[in-house]
Amino acid sequence: MNRLQAAEQLRRALQIYANTLPEEQALEVATVYPVWEAGRAYAVGEILSYGTNSVGDPQLYKVVQAHTSQEDWTPDSVPALYDAFGLDDEGYPVWSQPTGAHDAYNTGDIVSYNGTLYQSLIDGNTTVPGSDPRWWEIWEGSQ
Repeated sequence: MNRLQAAEQLRRALQIYANTLPEEQALEVATVYPVWEAGRAYAVGEILSYGTNSVGDPQLYKVVQAHTSQEDWTPDSVPALYDAFGLDDEGYPVWSQPTGAHDAYNTGDIVSYNGTLYQSLIDGNTTVPGSDPRWWEIWEGSQ
């Protein structure tokens, strides 16, 4: 086996292990994850990168529905297949539109949306932060 093959196998082993990390730790090693590609079969729970986030790091997505990707099914355009995740500059999760109960926000969850921190006031919250004061409030930190 040559060095290139060994390096490719090591990278693949790291990618397999990296899929077991919690999202917060996954963000610390974002460059390890494979880049999204069309025509590839994806399984639920796989993590991949596509584009960059607001701080210039690879944007990570978790596959939420098994499928074979297509050119027009990019992770940023089909939230029913991919769930974007990441943290803002202060370490808070960036809000992404939930696609169902599996990724809805719950009471007490804090998210960053358009540069403002919001706290969910209900369980199963799928609304946009700031759209209704019954569901979200601006979070000013621990009081």
